[in-house]
Amino acid sequence: MLSKEDNRRLAALERQLWRDDPDFCARMGGGNFSVSSTARPASPLFVIAAVITAVAVVLGVVGWWIAASIVAAWAVITAAAAVHRLRRQRAETAYRQS
Repeated sequence: MLSKEDNRRLAALERQLWRDDPDFCARMGGGNFSVSSTARPASPLFVIAAVITAVAVVLGVVGWWIAASIVAAWAVITAAAAVHRLRRQRAETAYRQS
């Protein structure tokens, strides 16, 4: 976590870079370098995967096996995405701390 002074300095550097080379900033993501897309937590994806799994179980109980298998595959893919995001976050955190 950066202090207020460091945040101010970083914002000034970003503005200066945007003025100096706007094409580079546009190629690198619109110029907002302070916000990382990997900062989002993985826990909402796990909750979504659990809800999708519950829907798959309900569909299976009702007897809609094809729909249940499709929804179950969707739940597995969502859970795999959550695990991938969690591992990437932990690796980046460990990299920053070393």
